[in-house]
Amino acid sequence: MATIPLGIKTQTQKLCNLYKRAIRNLESYYDRRHVFRFQAVLLRERFDKIAALQDQREFNQRLQEEEDSLFAIIHPIPKKFPLSPGGVAYARVVTPPDWVLDYWHPLEKAQYPEYFKRREERKKEFVALWEKEFGKDEPKDKHH
Repeated sequence: MATIPLGIKTQTQKLCNLYKRAIRNLESYYDRRHVFRFQAVLLRERFDKIAALQDQREFNQRLQEEEDSLFAIIHPIPKKFPLSPGGVAYARVVTPPDWVLDYWHPLEKAQYPEYFKRREERKKEFVALWEKEFGKDEPKDKHH
């Protein structure tokens, strides 16, 4: 799903965004840390020269050249962080819903007496609040 840009980006923001994408692309190409760092230093030097430019037209031209060069060498299988969308561990650990605790065996609940005592009190408070706001459930509304 595409996002709608809500504001105008400054020169600095455009340059930083492009630099970050270029660094991430380098990370995809170089798995050895020292080789990656060497390439990153060379890349930073190029971007520092662009940032030092005073002429707007030349800045935009150099920025577009860097954008085109990044597009030309973009990695076919970019590195993704494991917990990020598209990563191997994204949404792997699912937090179970609260109702699962209602089906615990009494011996399991006995291992955490304070927690379940407080939980039952909060459930009663929630039911009272619900009935106050929406009224009591009628037996004809029950499905089971």
